[in-house]
Amino acid sequence: MTVQEILAAFTRILRDLLLDDSIILTMETRREDIPNWDSFNYINFIVAVELEFGVKFKIADIESFSNVGAIATEMTKILASTSRVVPKLHH
Repeated sequence: MTVQEILAAFTRILRDLLLDDSIILTMETRREDIPNWDSFNYINFIVAVELEFGVKFKIADIESFSNVGAIATEMTKILASTSRVVPKLHH
């Protein structure tokens, strides 16, 4: 999965979460750049990303992400290694 594909997925997730189709995420986008992307919605976004991709971020990473690019970069590392990819639950 490319960084562009990850950014597209992140954009879709955040648009759905904040109900705002005008959101466009870049590698440099910070939470402060997006109206209503507060700490509560940040956690909701991280959880949605984890569920969508079947991955698990470390708490220290979640606290240190400075922008969307940092999240995307960590995501590519996780997807490249299988140690933090979790099986998706099927209902």
